[in-house]
Amino acid sequence: MESAALRRAPPLPGVIQLGLIGLLVVLAAIAWAVTNQQMGGMDAGPGTDLGTVGFFVGVWVVMMAAMMFPSIAPMVVMYARLQTGKRERGDDTPTGATVLFVVGYLVSWTAAGLAGYGIVELGSIAPHALSWGRGGPYLAGGVLVAAALYQLTPLKDACLRKCRSPFMFLLGAWRPGRLGALRMGVEHGGWCVGCCWALMAALFALGVMNLGWMALIAALIAIEKLLPWEPIANRGIAVLLLSLGLAVALTPSSVPGLALPDSPQAASAMKAMGMDGGSIDQHGQGGHGMKNDSMNSNAVKGGSGRDSGSMKGDSMKGS
Repeated sequence: MESAALRRAPPLPGVIQLGLIGLLVVLAAIAWAVTNQQMGGMDAGPGTDLGTVGFFVGVWVVMMAAMMFPSIAPMVVMYARLQTGKRERGDDTPTGATVLFVVGYLVSWTAAGLAGYGIVELGSIAPHALSWGRGGPYLAGGVLVAAALYQLTPLKDACLRKCRSPFMFLLGAWRPGRLGALRMGVEHGGWCVGCCWALMAALFALGVMNLGWMALIAALIAIEKLLPWEPIANRGIAVLLLSLGLAVALTPSSVPGLALPDSPQAASAMKAMGMDGGSIDQHGQGGHGMKNDSMNSNAVKGGSGRDSGSMKGDSMKGS
């Protein structure tokens, strides 16, 4: 009975539909602005330190809102449409269910972000082996190549189908009430993580604090989820990631927009973030001291012509 009722859900009025989409776009734009303020000048390229867990989670949730809200608009609109249909039939529809659905979605991506944070922190156990002067380019390039290969797997296709078919997903996953809305949001977020985790891994490999790479990955996610030619988009993204991976591994200096960890840009970003745990960076983020274990010590000297001690002193003075 529930399934049959959901199938008869009426279309949303145009004003409500446009309002929901507009709200998600506005929230995404605000999130982009906040992300730019939080992370401006902090791109040290592959291996950028992620700070403390609290700092990273705060930045990550805002990033996910900025990158993913436009892509989930069809799912949110469909959920609201089904809720409207139930309300018109006299069924109980709790207030705020759509908001809880979106919150559940962000919960799944927060969990994925924490998993990524843990993996990066584990990599800091062997900082010298993974430094940019040694295995760093091959590790970053390998992550991008792995992301390209994942685009071609049956698991990727299965997860992407769930994301591209809002009505079918909600029909099979429907749960009543506020808790049900939250659970459905978490479940949809789980499918979305399954679809996009490799693209997010590619973002870590290119520089998670780089707004340009963020915009590129967000655009790729929107293309494969929203545009009609799914196979072409999926394979095209695989080719792009493969090309990027080989370029980063073999000729990283030729990749446009890639901040090399031994470059002046990276040295400036590390200085802005604060080189020691007690410093406060120039963006006002205190207490998330950035570790430099994964960076080659020559990166600071090569980037600024001064030793790391003088950079620490300048950072404290700038505070």
